Amino acid sequence: MRVTQGMIAKNSLRFIGSSYDKLDRLQQQVSTGKKITKASDDPVVAMKGMQYRTQLAQVNQYQRNVSQGFTWLENSESSVNSETDIMGKIRDLMVQAKSDSNGETELKAIGTEIGQLKKQLVSVANTQVNGRYLFNGTNSDVPPITENADGTYTYNYENYTGASDVNINISNGAVLKVNSDPNSAFGGVAQNGDNVFEFLNSLEASLSKGTLSEADSDQVLSDIDGFTDKMNAEKSNIGARTNRLELIQTRLESQAATAEKVLSDNEDVEMEDVIVDYLSQQTVHRAALSVNANIIQPSLIDFLK
Repeated sequence: MRVTQGMIAKNSLRFIGSSYDKLDRLQQQVSTGKKITKASDDPVVAMKGMQYRTQLAQVNQYQRNVSQGFTWLENSESSVNSETDIMGKIRDLMVQAKSDSNGETELKAIGTEIGQLKKQLVSVANTQVNGRYLFNGTNSDVPPITENADGTYTYNYENYTGASDVNINISNGAVLKVNSDPNSAFGGVAQNGDNVFEFLNSLEASLSKGTLSEADSDQVLSDIDGFTDKMNAEKSNIGARTNRLELIQTRLESQAATAEKVLSDNEDVEMEDVIVDYLSQQTVHRAALSVNANIIQPSLIDFLK
């Protein structure tokens, strides 16, 4: 086959163009730190990258859910702690009220103080976080307790059931309840005598009369202990769920680290290797330009010059 000057020139341009393409690809890898910039660069890497990114996005979403769960549980636990502290103060006042040295004035004063503690307990029950009431389940835009104009209360949480639980997805196929059950924290239906607020209303009304029998005071202390035990049980329940959430958080952090490493291994370049390849290709390219300049013979026009 006869090799012409035109063929040599055409092949030289094609090889030089290919060398430019290699230099451009390596330069992009050095600049971005990624093996590919578009799917056509390496379809296999691109396909795996989509899968790994989907997995990482799922893990990140679970981590955000867990963070939201901690917000609910930690604030709920703090509120229940406040409740038990208030009940402890009320118990101390009742022990003080049992003393024979107390007259009508002292008992009325104790009743007034218990009334203020009751209002504080109502405030705790209506705790909000990010505009949502903690103790009313999924009906979180309605306050659990509403004070009426006549000083009585409406208990909006009395119809609370398990269907009202606030559940979050913490991992694939797993959900966790993150709210506190108001019936456990404050007692159930008022008419059944299970409601701590109605109990305190009655106690305040009795003390305001300035009389308190020993039998009554003993029963009151027993009732206070009963409500406090329920609150402590709810606090333990919240603590158990918090512990589980901490374990889930640790596992998700490990999964996120693994997913990020796999994604990095799939897409990121070894910068040292790419720089060496780029410099080598640059040397080859310069050599090709120099050799082709010597191979391609001058044309007739060059001779005429």
